[in-house]
Amino acid sequence: MNKKNLSQFFAVLSIAAILIGCGFWFGWNTGIKVSKSVVVTGATNMGLNNTISNSADFNVFWQAWQKVNDLYLKNPDISNSDKMHGAISGLVQSLKDPYSEFFNPIDNKQFQQNIAGNFGGIGAELGVNTTSQIVVIAPLKDTPAEKAGLKTSDIIVKINASSTDGMNVDQAVNLIRGKEGTPVTLTVFRNNWSATKDFTIIRANIKIPTVDFEMKGDVAHISLHSFNQDADSLFYDALQKAATANAKGIVLDLRNDPGGYLEVAVDLSGYFLKPGTLVVKEVGRTVPEQEFKSSGNGALADVPIVILINGGSASASEILAGALHDNRNIKLVGEKSFGKGTVQELQDLSDGSSIKITVAHWVMPSGRILDHDGIVPDYIVPITDNDIKNGRDPQLEKALEVIKGQITSQ
Repeated sequence: MNKKNLSQFFAVLSIAAILIGCGFWFGWNTGIKVSKSVVVTGATNMGLNNTISNSADFNVFWQAWQKVNDLYLKNPDISNSDKMHGAISGLVQSLKDPYSEFFNPIDNKQFQQNIAGNFGGIGAELGVNTTSQIVVIAPLKDTPAEKAGLKTSDIIVKINASSTDGMNVDQAVNLIRGKEGTPVTLTVFRNNWSATKDFTIIRANIKIPTVDFEMKGDVAHISLHSFNQDADSLFYDALQKAATANAKGIVLDLRNDPGGYLEVAVDLSGYFLKPGTLVVKEVGRTVPEQEFKSSGNGALADVPIVILINGGSASASEILAGALHDNRNIKLVGEKSFGKGTVQELQDLSDGSSIKITVAHWVMPSGRILDHDGIVPDYIVPITDNDIKNGRDPQLEKALEVIKGQITSQ
């Protein structure tokens, strides 16, 4: 990247006044209220002898309901509302989808509060692995989780001595969050360990970091930690610094970036892709297919770029990395990304409860589906505990080697 190119880039920005996207996206959209008239399909009260059918026999459900009411020892202590919520919870659990969940009215209110404001926590994005275990997707920079030593792919076996077996992500998050200054103990297993270890972490008010910038010779190293509402403007500031330093290329570091707003990923792609380029598609069974395309001026479309990813790169960071890889063959260095590639909607129910349900998945321009598979980098470079202990970063070293080769050839 020469200074002339970057100067032209910022001149274009000042003239065009690129709009910074600030749409609200959490991977799910707020659902609509359920009407009082509900049409149920796939359910019948077929006779007991007719067992060959694709329909569910609700007669069996009501039989079970009545058996519980007639025979259960402590039935007088259980409300019909609790039993119905339990049945709905079981229905959602039958989907065997870690991101779909039922919230009773009390849990739904708490869930909305958690999304809306600041919270006391440890600063780690959680998810589930292919065996439905609760895992750390990424410890966020300068948070209690990172300082305590949690790492990407750590399996959380227990939270305050309570087993996470059968627990979903939201349940785990609710247990970990709490009053600032109070401790939470996580029992963790790591792949190269022979036994679990306990981490006692003091909760804090989590303020998610966004962008770091440094020059590595004539290459700008820009680390993007989160796709939050500030990411677009702070990324622009980092590019200004790169222009001032006469950077010739950019290493975009998306390691341990768990994602955030989809719109931010699409907006940032506009710096690197020509206008109207497909970034990602949202494809579902019943929701309309939707395409998201770059809308910037593509002023950096010819600038050498290398992207760093690892197992903590998820959701929006995977979308940005995948879009630049598919459309420009930008090289990826590091380790396979997490593979969070589905979309959830929150559907409100009439009694104040709700269902968070997976409705679609992300499809990259190449046709690759992100969910579970993740993105395999062009250059697979592991990083060991010993590397970290001794301050070595072989992944960044490889990325710098690759981009300097590109700059030389250009």
